[in-house]
Amino acid sequence: QTLIRKPMKALNRTIRLVLPLLRNRYVIAILAFIIWIGFFDQNNLLERYELSQRIKELERQKIHYQQEINSNKQRMQELQSDPENLEKFAREQYLMKKPDEDIFVVIEE
Repeated sequence: QTLIRKPMKALNRTIRLVLPLLRNRYVIAILAFIIWIGFFDQNNLLERYELSQRIKELERQKIHYQQEINSNKQRMQELQSDPENLEKFAREQYLMKKPDEDIFVVIEE
C-alpha cells in the first residue's frame, strides 16, 4: 500500500504544480509557438538539422573534388612540360604504340 501511495503523491504534487501553468494563456501560447516552430513550420528544426547535415556532406565532397582538380592540374602541367611524360601517359592510359611495337597488358589482382 505505501509503495503505491508514494509515487501517487509525487504525481499528484506534480499535477498540482503544472495544472495552473496550463491554464495560463501565455504559457499555452508559448508552448503552441514552440511546437509550431519545432515541427510544423516550413523551416522547422528537424528540416534545419537535415539540411545542415547535407551541407556538411557537400562541403566534404567539395574539398575532395578540389584536391582532385589540383592533382589533375599538376599532372596536366607535367604532361605539357615534358614530351617523355606525355608519351608515357599515352602509352599507359590509351594503349598507344609505335608501329613496330606489340603491347602486352598485365592486370594486377
